[in-house]
Amino acid sequence: MSIGIITAIETEMIAIKNKMKNIKEKNIYNLCFYNGEISNKDCILVQCGVGKVNSARTTQILIDNFNVDIIINVGSAGGISSNLNVEDIVIGDKLVQYDFDATSFGYEKGEICKTGKYFYSDKNLIELCKQTIEEYKNEKINIVIGTIGTADLFCASPEKAAQIEKEFDALCVEMEGAAIAQVATLDNIPFLVIRAISDTPNGKNKIDFDTFINIVSKRVAEILEKLLYKI
Repeated sequence: MSIGIITAIETEMIAIKNKMKNIKEKNIYNLCFYNGEISNKDCILVQCGVGKVNSARTTQILIDNFNVDIIINVGSAGGISSNLNVEDIVIGDKLVQYDFDATSFGYEKGEICKTGKYFYSDKNLIELCKQTIEEYKNEKINIVIGTIGTADLFCASPEKAAQIEKEFDALCVEMEGAAIAQVATLDNIPFLVIRAISDTPNGKNKIDFDTFINIVSKRVAEILEKLLYKI
């Protein structure tokens, strides 16, 4: 089994690469793919860059060139649920592009023509995540499963965050997950998105992000490592 792992930024990628053994590199279209082993699983790790176009492009290149069986997107996100704090973990059971708006043509907000509103993570992977969550119950780590929102926006406004939470029942927001999910869905590849909360819309998002990105990147890499043992 071959598992594709996608991160957006270098800090997130390095935290996972540090878990990888027997690494070989391959460059395709200015993307560096790291092929190695994590938890005795064959993995291909790549940093896609920020935003939906970068992530969708990278996902398709990964699928076309490495014949992956599963795609896992990991990284950071901004928490919008009042029940989340910085360093918490969100596992997306479904993903939505909350900035997609074709409502003038009769679609719901976030609904993409011919593909739907939500993209659903693989049920088996979610079940394995639930088992992983059980292992963390005594480690004071809050891990929740729910909806993740994606957009080409960095959500810094508490008012905007409240609107997204109400409209889509989203727990957190980021800039890649649902685009990766869309490509994986269209290509019939099981996928999963795991995000650690690096900031909240409190007026100091960038300060929080810069402060916590190293911490949350290591934490989500640890979750991924434990999950891969179960796959």
